[in-house]
Amino acid sequence: MTTEGEAAQVIEAELTWTGERFERGVRIGIDSTGRIVHVGPGDSPPDRVFLRRAILPGFVNVHSHAFQRGLRGLGESFPAGAGSFWTWREAMYSLVERLDPDTLFDLSVQAFREMRLSGITTVGEFHYVHHVDPEAMDWALDQVLLDAACAAGIRLVLLQTFYRTGGIGEPLRGGQRRFRSEDLAGWWEQFDRLSAQLDPQCQSMGVAAHSIRAATPKEIRSLHEESLRRGLPFHIHVEEVVKEVEDAVAAYGSRPLALLNDLLSTQRNVTAIHCTQAAPSDLAGFIGAGGTVCLCPLTEGNLGDGILDLSATAVLEKSMAFGTDSNARIAFPEELRWAEYVQRLRQQRRGVFRGSETSGTSAGDVSRSLLAAGTRLGARSLGVATGEIAIGQWADLMLLDLDAPALAGATPETLLPGFVFGAGPSAVAGTAIGGMWS
Repeated sequence: MTTEGEAAQVIEAELTWTGERFERGVRIGIDSTGRIVHVGPGDSPPDRVFLRRAILPGFVNVHSHAFQRGLRGLGESFPAGAGSFWTWREAMYSLVERLDPDTLFDLSVQAFREMRLSGITTVGEFHYVHHVDPEAMDWALDQVLLDAACAAGIRLVLLQTFYRTGGIGEPLRGGQRRFRSEDLAGWWEQFDRLSAQLDPQCQSMGVAAHSIRAATPKEIRSLHEESLRRGLPFHIHVEEVVKEVEDAVAAYGSRPLALLNDLLSTQRNVTAIHCTQAAPSDLAGFIGAGGTVCLCPLTEGNLGDGILDLSATAVLEKSMAFGTDSNARIAFPEELRWAEYVQRLRQQRRGVFRGSETSGTSAGDVSRSLLAAGTRLGARSLGVATGEIAIGQWADLMLLDLDAPALAGATPETLLPGFVFGAGPSAVAGTAIGGMWS
């Protein structure tokens, strides 16, 4: 039993995930601020009992573009022939040009609510659509994300994104102009204005450079150094598509991830999104220096980005997180399972993310390794105290319905792999943010 502080509420489910296994008789004490103060047996009866339910930490969605929820169902026919990331991007820019504050709010609330239905309790919103009027640099769309997260009741890490060029050495064009960051000084002024508007109970911020295409190496390094000084997470898209690699090699003589490895003083607070085209040696160097890789398997599959080559890479599961990215499908268990499945297809073997002593998961247990990436390691990437049922963490929790058809016949030993590999959002019975249930 572990206890610290006074609980304002005590809850108990039939089964509780303790980080190693599902156990019975575990009570969770939550204080008035929404943090966990007790985990274990207790003498007094719980205030709330969840019958035929199991409690896990809520999922942490490290990478989202909420507005892209508006593209769902579009761009899935190809009368002109095979499409690609680049043809999809043109459809995305068309949506960007139609966004106003009301539309962005509605799409974001829709996406965030759907995330909660999928068991997601924290989202890292990689936000770069800043302006209604790019010439006025009005930043009118930034506050909208904070308001939408409050309306949906989800924990938000707003990854405010610097975006100055439309490609390496190229101007912004069309819809890209709404992403415009004129210079670092003005961008940081807006960052600080937004910081003052946060709800400290459920909102925080991080720093993002969109990509090597949208910021110069000098700007990326400056942003990263300031993020370190402020103790903030730093995120960046890296090597999602082949052309990005080709352009970086032509301009800088180096692949993007290799450039970041040389450019940044440390990778401890850095999350590289996608890394689909990353060379195994560059990836190993990045992970070895403390970096995190965020995979978005459903979006990467939808866009035909490719499959990450792990053939010569250090253990990834100790440095892996997941995101829903374009939100073409919001079903977080599928993100986890498809990370494993695509590697099985590529390597023609089962059990790729099977855990190890160095990753903090039991050797051979794929579902436990994937759950850690979808919760605890995601929280580390975003710099939030969640992702574990432990003292001091926010009580951001997910309930599984033990009577859900997809979980029929599950035992405490088979419940986690049954959920990760055989179930979806329909098995999620509810979520709590800071102990507040929905």
